[in-house]
Parts: sequence; C-alpha cells; structure tokens
Amino acid sequence: MERKEDNYRLMLALFYVLIFPGNISQYQNKIDAFSLDSDTKRFVRLLFQPVLIYGALWTTGADKYLIEKCDFQKCLKN
Repeated sequence: MERKEDNYRLMLALFYVLIFPGNISQYQNKIDAFSLDSDTKRFVRLLFQPVLIYGALWTTGADKYLIEKCDFQKCLKN
C-alpha cells in the first residue's frame, strides 16, 4: 500500500467521507445544486456515496488492511 496511486485513492475515500455530512444537509434542507434538483436525486446520491468510499478503499487493499488490523469486538465495546 505504498504506491502513489494508492495514496490518491485513500485521499479520495477521505474526501467522500468528509463531504458526506454536507450531502446529508443538502438532502434534509432540499438544496438544489450540481443538477440535483429533486429529493430523489439527492437521496440516490446518498445511497451510492458509501459504495464510492468502499470502492476507493477496495482498489488500494485498504479494506482488507482495516479488517485485519481492527478488532471489531473491541471497537464495538467502546
């Protein structure tokens, strides 16, 4: 996971995570932007954003790394 392209993909996944709250706000407040002029279009974008995040992680192998390194039982207890 040391390649330059992997770093770009990880940064892209982080970008998708950081803009997710703004997209939720856009949906809740019915704000039109970027050709998203209906609640349906905004909601569909919200559904696919986790897919984009996972896709960016999957292409780098970071998904497997996170699963292997994280003890989910311990994470759930916190």
